[in-house]
Amino acid sequence: MNIAEPTIQIGILTACEISFKLNDNFKFSDNQIYSGKKLAIYRKGKILFNGEFHDELNFKPTSENCSFDLRNVVIGIGFHWQRMETQRFKGALKIIIEGQKLTVVNEIKVEDYLTSVISSEMSATASDELLKAHAVISRSWLLNPILNNNRRQTRDSRNPDISVDSALSSVHIVKWYERDAHTHFDVCADDHCQRYQGITKASTQAVIEAIEATKGQVLMYNGEICDARFSKSCGGVSENFENCWAPEHYPYLTKVIDNSSMHENFATDLTIEENAEKWIRESPEAFCNTNDKKILSQVLNNYDQETTDFYRWKVEYTQAQMAEIISRRSGYDFGEIIDFKPLKRGESGRIIELQITGTKLTVIVGKELEIRKWLSNSHLYSSAFVVDKSDIKDGVPQKFTLTGAGWGHGVGLCQIGAAVMGEQGYKYHEILQHYFQNAELTTIY
Repeated sequence: MNIAEPTIQIGILTACEISFKLNDNFKFSDNQIYSGKKLAIYRKGKILFNGEFHDELNFKPTSENCSFDLRNVVIGIGFHWQRMETQRFKGALKIIIEGQKLTVVNEIKVEDYLTSVISSEMSATASDELLKAHAVISRSWLLNPILNNNRRQTRDSRNPDISVDSALSSVHIVKWYERDAHTHFDVCADDHCQRYQGITKASTQAVIEAIEATKGQVLMYNGEICDARFSKSCGGVSENFENCWAPEHYPYLTKVIDNSSMHENFATDLTIEENAEKWIRESPEAFCNTNDKKILSQVLNNYDQETTDFYRWKVEYTQAQMAEIISRRSGYDFGEIIDFKPLKRGESGRIIELQITGTKLTVIVGKELEIRKWLSNSHLYSSAFVVDKSDIKDGVPQKFTLTGAGWGHGVGLCQIGAAVMGEQGYKYHEILQHYFQNAELTTIY
């Protein structure tokens, strides 16, 4: 594969009104030149801008250094660090209509996009080898559906299968989330895809050099660009792709023990409940098992550092809290919560299907992200957890303690583990070989 560097489209912000500032001269659709503060408003199926109605707004930069600012950009959507920022971007600005709102789309070259992603996904002061490794996987993940013969696999969330027995309602829900939900641009700018915050986050010479050193490099398997995934912390073992998303097996997204050697004191078949419970309750050695603030500050942005326990974590709920959260987040009235039973665990110990039993309803829910959504006001750190019940009255627990492992879905590269590997002297191609064991590093442009 030998191609020219692609231009991509990133969805930044959706709202009824878009407040933006053109910091330099931009050419508008009708070849007029605009700069300064502007406002676009959705009104009756059109975009009201500058006193006129439009179907779409396009602003093209007149030079490479042109930038624009967007107000009230939401980051960390649905997570505990959600907040709004004013962000600055290079490239072209497009405003389109989606539903009854406006969406801002940024058009930019792949390598410029990656410079922002690497600085947004982690600290721009991370080690050179980690920056290079992340550049490769972010580039691969981005280009996978765009360049693999324009193939977009069907990974839509499935509707729940519902059955009712004679004694108790029993609902079975299996759901996952993919970027194929975006139909008017390639990727979004938040954690749903990859964090992209334009040139808001200060880049460094190290980031620029890492992008340049890996320019056009991707991971490939069997002649196609890999769907390279990553998460904050695998918790000691990485997960299979099919256990988090569509039932498709990728040989390069499989179980990896995040250590330089095998564990002697642990059985690492974590699909077995007994093994998973021992693994989660203890703290086995792993690359991502670190509290080194120097390393963590290289990987985690300020709001990510608000999370202090991620390799092993603990959450406690009262019965009232648990019942209210599950009812509100799931939309089902369980009554009081009686029990949680893992029916299926993945290779990392993450629960793929969880049976929740209440006094009114029993539900089997999956996959991992849906479980995390149901059991937290935002998201549990991961679905690799065990539950302890206490203060049981008339068969109903009054307290639940969730002890868990890892942060995120755990598929592909473990960012904190990779950071530790970089500090320990591993080269970026060795980091990639560790987490994507059947993939090949290839330059495509």
